Amino acid sequence: MKASPYTMPKRLRSDVVSEIERCGVVAIIRLHDPSAVRGVVDALARGGVKALEVTMTVPGAIELIGEIAPTLPPEFLFGAGTVLDADTAHRAARAGAQFIVSPVLRVDVIEAAHEDGIPVFPGCFTPTEILTAWDLGADVVKVFPATSVGPGYVKDIRGPLPQVKLMPTGGVSIDNVGDWLKAGAVAVGVGSALVDAKAIAAKAFDVIEANARRMVGNVAAARSK
Repeated sequence: MKASPYTMPKRLRSDVVSEIERCGVVAIIRLHDPSAVRGVVDALARGGVKALEVTMTVPGAIELIGEIAPTLPPEFLFGAGTVLDADTAHRAARAGAQFIVSPVLRVDVIEAAHEDGIPVFPGCFTPTEILTAWDLGADVVKVFPATSVGPGYVKDIRGPLPQVKLMPTGGVSIDNVGDWLKAGAVAVGVGSALVDAKAIAAKAFDVIEANARRMVGNVAAARSK
């Protein structure tokens, strides 16, 4: 199925980033069954998570973005994840992706996203990679894989590099999301903690909605202290 051109007006890059910072959570949808994506999107939205990315490992991901993006309410942010090259970034943007996320630092992906007027969050791990990505124009730097470090790493990076916006991904759970935000992350990327594979297989989308509500509640609680 061919993705139709995205016709809804695009937001400014800065506005998209500000909204993701406000949300505090980007849900990551990485599924083997593309038919479940719509149900997951709706469940996350009902639970209050308004920013998500569909990874390019989902079969027909570009087509799914093209089908779903135009149907979402204005306050919802729909992005493309696991983007590894400029061509994929361009195709995702044309399909309706409002932001691009990559697990790695690729200059051509940053350039492609910006050519299409949307923000990009490249994946980096070391301080050198993180600052390089920021200097190349990354709108937010995805700290990946954050599983192996923890919130203290974000705090340590923020010390000498307070200007860099960081979004740890990997190792973020419903229970520890507040620790990452208190450490200085502007948002977090969350996959399995929200998008429960067993719940999806059972079509128990109420479980995903409940996960989303808890996550949003914990984000609000962390920011109120």
